[in-house]
This record gives sequence, C-alpha cells and structure tokens, in this order.
Amino acid sequence: MPYWRLSAFYFFYFAALGTLMPYWGLYLQSLGFDAFAIGALMAILMATKVVAPNVWGWLGDHLGHRMRLVRLASALSLLSLLAMFGVHGFLAVALVMTGYSFFWNASLPQFEAVVFNHLGQDAERYSRLRLWGSVGFILTVVMVGWLVDRQGTEVVLPALVTVFAGILLSSLLVGDGRGEIHESQPSILAVLKKPQILAFFTAVFLMQMSHGPYYAFFSIYLQDHHYSKSDIGLLWSIGVIAEVLLFLFMHRLLRRWLSAAILRVSLVLAALRWLLIGWFPDEVPVLILAQLLHAASFGSFHASAIHMVHEYFRGRHQGRGQALYASLSFGAGGAVGTFASGMIWEQWGAPLAYTMASATALLGAWVVWRFIPAGKQGHVT
Repeated sequence: MPYWRLSAFYFFYFAALGTLMPYWGLYLQSLGFDAFAIGALMAILMATKVVAPNVWGWLGDHLGHRMRLVRLASALSLLSLLAMFGVHGFLAVALVMTGYSFFWNASLPQFEAVVFNHLGQDAERYSRLRLWGSVGFILTVVMVGWLVDRQGTEVVLPALVTVFAGILLSSLLVGDGRGEIHESQPSILAVLKKPQILAFFTAVFLMQMSHGPYYAFFSIYLQDHHYSKSDIGLLWSIGVIAEVLLFLFMHRLLRRWLSAAILRVSLVLAALRWLLIGWFPDEVPVLILAQLLHAASFGSFHASAIHMVHEYFRGRHQGRGQALYASLSFGAGGAVGTFASGMIWEQWGAPLAYTMASATALLGAWVVWRFIPAGKQGHVT
C-alpha cells in the first residue's frame, strides 16, 4: 500500500477545508456580505456535493480509472478558483464558488474508493491514512490564522490556491489499486430501498445538517465575542487535534464496538457540543471542551460511517456508495444546515441556531437507535 502517497492527497484536500471553513466566511464578510448572504454562499460549498460526487461516482463505476477522474477534477477546481481574483458582487462570487467547489467536491469520494481498493482486507486501517487529512487541516488553520492576523483576510484566497495546487500534484502520485469484483449484485436502487440503508443516510444527513452554524459562523461568532484570529485558529485546531488522536486508535474501537453503536453515541455527543458552543461562548474552558468533542461529532462519526458505507456498497457500487454518502451528508445535509442557520442566526441569534443544531443531532441519534439494529449492520449488497 502506498501509504505516504495516499496520505499526501488527504493532507492537501483537508488543508483546503482548513482554509475554507474557518476563514472563507471572514473573507466573504470582508467583501461586504451580511450573515444571510454568507450563509447562502457557504451553502454552495455543501450544495455542489449533492450533484458532483454522484456524477463522478457514476463515471467512476462505469468507466473505471478513478484516479484519472480525480486528477481531472483537481485540475478543473484549481482553474475555477483562479477566477476568484477580482470578482465582486453576490452573483459573480456565487458562480465562481459553484465552479471550484463542484470539481473539488467531485474528487474525494472517488479517492475514498481508491483508498479502500488499496486497503483490501485491512479496511480498519483507513483511519491511519485519514488522520493526515486532519494534520493538514490543523497546520493550515494555524498558519492561515497567523497570516490573517498580520496581513488581513486578503491572504485567504492565495492560501487556498496554493493548497489546491497541492491537491493536484498529490493526485498525480497515486494509482487506482486493485478493484473488488462482484459478478452478481442487485441494482443500486434495490440496495437503497433497504430500511437500514435509508436510516443510515437519514442519520448522516441530520448530523451534517447540525453542523451548519458551526461551519458557516463559528469563526464569526468567536470574532463577535472578541477572540483574535490566532485564538480562533487555535480553537479550530483543538478540535482537529482531538480528531487526530481519535483516528490513531479508531481501528481498535471498530474491532470492539459495532459501527452503528459508535454512530449513535457520536450523534448524542454532537448534540451536547452544539449546546456548549451556543450558550457559553465567553467561557474558554467550556469552548475547549466543546472543541474536544469534535473527536466524536466528526472523528468517530465519520470513521464509523465510512466503514459502514464500505460494508453496504461493494464491487461496482462502491463509487456511488461513497458518492451518496458525501452528497447526502456533507452535501445536502450541510447545505440545508448552513442555509437554515443563516436565516435563524439573522432573525433570532446564535444561541437558538446552535440549540436547533443540537435537536437535529439528537433526532439523528434516535433514527440510528430505532432503525439500525446493531446486530444487522453488516454487508447487505
């Protein structure tokens, strides 16, 4: 397994996320957009995940050569992002964000399928590769935060261009691996009609919907409470450091506990996290605790979810399975959550936005508990 080449792609891909999530909202604010417009623009990043992964997933499952598609998407995302220089106005910014996020969001699900081809029977080692994405996120959050504090938000766009170039270069170093062959399989629609599959996608949708006020407004929220840009970057980093530590021993948790049980506990802890952020923004120890819970709301949740996707979708369905997970959770769930949080934030303020996020996560926990029996989570295709 080409450990370092696979890890490099994760490093740069999530370094881009480490630039976008904490600082893109601040960059948009510097362009003069209000909370409603920022929520709508940030929702584009999520909304393109609804379409792009499924288009690329269909191509990958039917054409093969997934890494060629990943390289193409990476190149087009970089070219689209370059158009951001000099654009002004809501419509122009929205069009550019739609372009670069469409191609950027297309690449990761196909790369995930390639990773599992390389892992073969060692799927539990996924978290050891994925942790380098978290490392890239941490380093970027800290470095870009330091630069923004000293030079202003105008450094955000050049930093993102640099990272997108790294994604393209790292994609050139990875091959497709050996695919899994299943001669006889039901159609993808037959798989999706299974109750536990529907429940799984509902739960991941609700989890990412609950992240709406966090991803779109956490940095702005902290800035409104007089935190410096460096402090904001450090608080983001604390969450991802907790995620990295979780990934180091996640394979042990997956051997000891069923993925559905981990998913359920992660949703409950996410609900607690959003309440802490929403109601105690001036209490630094409470915020640190809330950020440590990122190990659950993202780390253990994503690792167990991606493991379940690998079990549920095999052979010729694996690319679309990964694409559906990305599009319905990070895409549709993230878009709905971001857009809704922008409206709630503007009308009723941050505490209510985070309270609604907490309720959404709890609903997801109930869906897992009610409709995914722990003894029936295995391979269904």
